[in-house]
Amino acid sequence: MSTDTPANETAADSLDLALARHSIELSAEQTASLDRYCRLLWDWNSKLNLTRHTDFEKFVARDVVDSLVVARQLAPDDRVLDVGTGGGVPGVVLAIVRPDLTVTLSESVAKKARVVEQIIRDLGLPIAAHHCRAEDLLGYQPFDTLIARAVAPLAKLLTWFQPHWGAFDRLLAIKGPSWVEERREARQRNLFKGLRLRKLDTWPLPGTNSQSVLLEIRPEP
Repeated sequence: MSTDTPANETAADSLDLALARHSIELSAEQTASLDRYCRLLWDWNSKLNLTRHTDFEKFVARDVVDSLVVARQLAPDDRVLDVGTGGGVPGVVLAIVRPDLTVTLSESVAKKARVVEQIIRDLGLPIAAHHCRAEDLLGYQPFDTLIARAVAPLAKLLTWFQPHWGAFDRLLAIKGPSWVEERREARQRNLFKGLRLRKLDTWPLPGTNSQSVLLEIRPEP
């Protein structure tokens, strides 16, 4: 695949500059891997809709920032499943910035799964990508943390994973301002029975006056 400069990228911009604007410090190796990743992603995006974040500023402000918020909440050597990874966020970014993690990606759309498999091969990352629903993996593979970003409302996520809590410890969900209404719906349907919901972090949602939130759902002790 070609990794030439995208047409929508200004010549003056770069990943380094976008990271600096957000006060994000990464190693040179991590920055180089992220740069190659987003270029591969954008190249594939011209053929298959994988992301709307097709310049360095959007990639950093949304994809990298979201992934780093999650990374701060993961223990060393956590076994992580990225639910419905799409083009690889946050799973691929997590694998780059936290190489101690064991990262697995799941994607139910065959075309997207094949693309993300090719991207991680091109990047040489030691992570696995599966064309399947996350629930299918939980039948035979345990995880510490499931991560869901822009996948489904809370009620759907809780319904999907209700039978599988023995296969993982907690679910981390990245949500926008609609999370309060989603929580209300899930409570009305009694989907939080036996579960505990905590808001772990909040951060600005670029281009809005709202915030993103990181929610943790786990069984009651």
